[in-house]
Amino acid sequence: MIAVIDYGVGNLFSLSSSLSYLGLENEITRDPARLETADRIILPGVGAFADAMRKLEETGLVPVLKQQVQKKPMLGICLGMQLLFDKSYEYGEHAGLGLIPGQVCPLEDDLQDKTLKVPHIGWNALHLTRPEDPLFQYVNEGECVYYVHSYYAKHCVESTLATSEYELPVTGAVRRGLVYGTQFHPEKSGDTGLRLLKAFAEL
Repeated sequence: MIAVIDYGVGNLFSLSSSLSYLGLENEITRDPARLETADRIILPGVGAFADAMRKLEETGLVPVLKQQVQKKPMLGICLGMQLLFDKSYEYGEHAGLGLIPGQVCPLEDDLQDKTLKVPHIGWNALHLTRPEDPLFQYVNEGECVYYVHSYYAKHCVESTLATSEYELPVTGAVRRGLVYGTQFHPEKSGDTGLRLLKAFAEL
């Protein structure tokens, strides 16, 4: 069973629908006991970092999450991936979960070409920096995935699995131990995204 964490800031329906389409048992929950009995965990997220982190802490799930990722895979999606890092500089400086070393910074600050739009919205090709990772067992170099974001992960080269070019290499997927993250939305990335979710379910 895959537990999809409900803490008030995720696009839960499309994610749950994608998992169900793949025939994967899943449950939207904020029950600590369900996270403990689940085989895998997904941390979705849309919106602002500080607000999402506050809402996640209010659920009381943070200690449970940090314990469970020592023994089962977890996937953070979009803002959910950003929460995995040490800190974010979105409207100030805010601490994250600290599960993956690195920082989340404004994309706009690092773009030299100011005609490029922020948020970065749309389809972009994946460059697999670690194609051997089991998360990509059904995904090939150059396949396109769907992004919607204004901030991106930096100083995390050792954990980076894939990037996408948006003038600069945008961190697309990360991993540390059993903790995975994708900046893009697998549930909005068509067949490629479904194959990635299938691979996650088989980790």
